[in-house]
Amino acid sequence: MPSFLSSLRRKSSRSSKASGRHGQVVLDGQANGQNGNGLSHRVSASTLNSSQVGSSTPSTTPATSTTEDVTTLTKNLTNGPTPLPARPQRPSVEPVKRYSMNGLSSPTSTGSNASLNKSSLLAPRVISVSDNSWVHQQVLLIFGQVGEANSRPLDGTITVNHHQGRFPATCWPVHDSYFKALVHLEPGWNRIRLDFASPKVSSNNTSVPCHASFININYLPLSHSPPLQLAIILGRDSPGTYDVPPDRMQREGNGLDLAIRKFRMAAYLWQAFTGEQMKRYGFGRRCFRFEDAWEPGTLSFQDWATNQYRTQAKVHVIRSSKTVAEIQDLERAQQYGPGTKKGELFDIALEACRDYFHPTQKHYVSCMFLDSRWDQKENTIRGHAALGGGAGDLQIGIFGSHALHSYPSSIEEVFQSFQDCTRTDTAFVANDCNESGSNWETANIGIGAHLHETGHLFGCPHQESGVMLRDYVTLNRTFICRESYSTRTKSPGQRLVLPNDECRWHKLDVLRFRFHPCFRIPIDQDNLNGDSSVQVWTVDSGQGGVIATSKSGIAWVELYPEGDDVCHYWREFPESDNQFPRQVALEEATLRALMPKEKLKSRLKIEVFSAGGGSHVIEDFSLLANQKLARVKFPDGRWGYRGSKLGYSQMEGSQPQEILLENTYISTKLLLSVKVYHGFALDGLEFIYEDATSQLFGKRGGTPTDFPLDTRKGELILGFALRAGLWIDGIQILTTLGRKSDWFGNPNGGSGHTLIPPRGYTIGGISGSCGSWIDGFSLIITR
Repeated sequence: MPSFLSSLRRKSSRSSKASGRHGQVVLDGQANGQNGNGLSHRVSASTLNSSQVGSSTPSTTPATSTTEDVTTLTKNLTNGPTPLPARPQRPSVEPVKRYSMNGLSSPTSTGSNASLNKSSLLAPRVISVSDNSWVHQQVLLIFGQVGEANSRPLDGTITVNHHQGRFPATCWPVHDSYFKALVHLEPGWNRIRLDFASPKVSSNNTSVPCHASFININYLPLSHSPPLQLAIILGRDSPGTYDVPPDRMQREGNGLDLAIRKFRMAAYLWQAFTGEQMKRYGFGRRCFRFEDAWEPGTLSFQDWATNQYRTQAKVHVIRSSKTVAEIQDLERAQQYGPGTKKGELFDIALEACRDYFHPTQKHYVSCMFLDSRWDQKENTIRGHAALGGGAGDLQIGIFGSHALHSYPSSIEEVFQSFQDCTRTDTAFVANDCNESGSNWETANIGIGAHLHETGHLFGCPHQESGVMLRDYVTLNRTFICRESYSTRTKSPGQRLVLPNDECRWHKLDVLRFRFHPCFRIPIDQDNLNGDSSVQVWTVDSGQGGVIATSKSGIAWVELYPEGDDVCHYWREFPESDNQFPRQVALEEATLRALMPKEKLKSRLKIEVFSAGGGSHVIEDFSLLANQKLARVKFPDGRWGYRGSKLGYSQMEGSQPQEILLENTYISTKLLLSVKVYHGFALDGLEFIYEDATSQLFGKRGGTPTDFPLDTRKGELILGFALRAGLWIDGIQILTTLGRKSDWFGNPNGGSGHTLIPPRGYTIGGISGSCGSWIDGFSLIITR
């Protein structure tokens, strides 16, 4: 008998012997239970009890296995179903240049449709993602079903065989015929094979999977949007360890390398969850991206021993200038209690990130303090604060490492971690907010609450529900179909978890993400001029009372009746051809109709959001809509209306100023030029007429620069582009012929704004205030 047939016979014998075992999947990197760093792989008895995959025994049966069992079953997990033996062929002249698009000629191929039983009613069906979809994330969450809806529910396993075998196969539980899985994607076209197996379903006892299906996914990595950076912050004398209970310490340790793996895996869970949520809300599979690095892969524990390099999210390790003692001295400020030092950890993180990244443009960084420690005597977590926000060129979110021990460190551990009922021992680790009574609940709080702070760094406030409230206590439901016993609710957990039962982002969160630069996808129109500002104008009642304008388009409006701290009522504006309306009417009666009767007469604050990510707050909408307060009467009897003001008018000695341009109401007046007085800010504007008269807004100071108008062509002032914050930093004049002046003053100060009257109106004057220089500026518009 030829030697290769003998080897195939032995291989077939081993395969059938392995498939005849109990079907229990044990996730381990090596047969001796050690990972690549010499640490036992993280599978506790309690974890296995609550997550036996494909076992014919009840889930309460203790999970035991011999070394031979682990070795054989690990091979099954790693390699998936044994491929058909290929006929020996003569080596190619250039074997390294042989490529296969359909997987037929590769020994690690995921097979082809021709090799599968197309008539199988138990072939897995992916519900959440359609075939040939485009995605922009490396790890994709999928949800699907086995069998028909009216058939008998089945438990079993789904094996995900990745494209061309370039990522190790992974197994996921099937509960009541439903499954959820994470799929690792390669850039470009991915052909994924899903195999279903169950002890209650017969198989053909061959190497060809009996119940299998394919799904094709196109993964397009994004590089034109800013990444979310991941950073672990250490004290300058930190040993690089984190809190861990003794049994887990014995199995896996608590070193910096493992902390990086766990934090990276948690970040991929954030991304998978957010990408799926964006799709459900109708915004496509857009999501934030990470900064990638070519490093030894950690997403699969099967890579740990082989040191397989992969492109994966980079986790920056930053040494703070503070010592561990200084960091831990800043006790955690309880979310519902007093805390005087809560902001100091945020400042430490800002300083560490600024010294490390040296940002020259805006950076987004989600940070973890590794030196957080549970203080049992004081019943507090030292060196931890949950905060998110920004300061100039840095947007950061911070969280502690006190729950890190419960995180999965690889894709294979995800469903195990979210079903691990091991009780939290507060002699060694924290039970955060008394909502982390078991390992899976601890993972919920740690991963979910850190995602909450990451939401803050992306600009999300607290909401009425969702992640930005505290709904992340059910984050586990996103990744599993059967929930374990909850110490928080004192209940057995939900037997079948479907998408409607899962944690979610609030609609107002995903609206912010839709227009955030970190979520930009190729089909989005770039806001090249950088002007995301919103302007509001009081106008004639026939025009709606108030008009909002923005060059990037108006996307939605949030309503805050008096007494409401979070938004319960909002109105969205439709998108047409990837463009939102640049001008919308805000009618008070229409907006108040969105609120309940008991709030109809309350004081109303609204916030108007642009498609460029900007916003404008109107503290009292009724006051703005009051034409008697906003209007100005011109000498010719016409009415003008003051627009929203830029600048705070709070400089020492600041005085209100207002001018009505004479060429607006005197037909014989011809405006020749505008003289701008400027230095590091805007000092004044002087409007010079043909009859040698002029009008001054502000004061004459700094450097005067003249900007003449082409009166022969009838050129007029269309509006102004401004840079403004506390005062008016710089200004640019815009004309009706499409011309723009140079920037006068500081072109980089404050934030950008464009003041152009709404359709049907022209500039009739300027209102505002001036101290040492101009610190308040608004247009007066008229028909």
